[in-house]
Amino acid sequence: MFRSGFVSILGRPNAGKSTLLNALLGEKIAIVAKKPQTTRTAIQGVVHLPEAQVVLIDTPGLHESDTLFNKRMMDAVRAALEERDALVYVADATRNPGEDETRAMSVLNRSSAPVILALNKIDRLANKPDLLPRIDRYRQAREFADIVPISALKSEGLDDLLRCIVEKLPEGEPLFPPDYLTDQPERYLLAELVREKVLELTEQEVPHSVAVIVDKWEDAGDLARVHASIIVERPGQKGIIIGAKGSMLKQIGTLARQEAEKLIGRKIFLELFVRIQENWREDPKFLTEIEPRSMSRL
Repeated sequence: MFRSGFVSILGRPNAGKSTLLNALLGEKIAIVAKKPQTTRTAIQGVVHLPEAQVVLIDTPGLHESDTLFNKRMMDAVRAALEERDALVYVADATRNPGEDETRAMSVLNRSSAPVILALNKIDRLANKPDLLPRIDRYRQAREFADIVPISALKSEGLDDLLRCIVEKLPEGEPLFPPDYLTDQPERYLLAELVREKVLELTEQEVPHSVAVIVDKWEDAGDLARVHASIIVERPGQKGIIIGAKGSMLKQIGTLARQEAEKLIGRKIFLELFVRIQENWREDPKFLTEIEPRSMSRL
């Protein structure tokens, strides 16, 4: 009896959704950073098991929409609630559910799919007995089909979580070939890795104001020649990313290239540029340009 279906991963910013997606897949396809709102669009990854195929959709963190860009992120979340066989809501096990968490969980009411609560970051619990009363608080907040304590970072509890997910899926044939990993084009994966390195290495207001777009991609045998632009909103941000004598930009490019080569499986020549585009987060045309589907057409 084989099962297959679609499962969306939801939760507040920094709950560990992307870390969980990568851990379940055994491959890094979603970037991870300590800054909130790192994930900006829905990312699909497929887990292949002997008894099931689980199509996971990682989503942006649930937050208030104050710009056109943020509103588009929340549109991606709402779309991820439609026609799903199950939902996984990821929450921080080190915190009690407050008003922000309750407000975020209200989005789950838009779907009739069963919801599994993944209480993440149990590896950070100084006092393990605190977990039980925390689970009770979540049970009081809403009804969950299952509650599974996990550590996505340490890969603890993931077998239990997958078992709960598979139980919710309908019987059916595999939806994708056995070697299929993600729907994201290579160009988008590389652009996201560049953005991840910007988030890791820079501070101040750069993280929320940065986007990355691939301007040119040329395949030459086993080598990919890539020109990409890091987009910022102000001159000061450009200076931070370039760094003294271009040192920061070089470091960003080197780290992104090394990870991309492992993921894509070939050599990459990566050349980065930094451009200023004021208020790009309110520019509908530009926001469409940086979406994964538009990048696949480059």
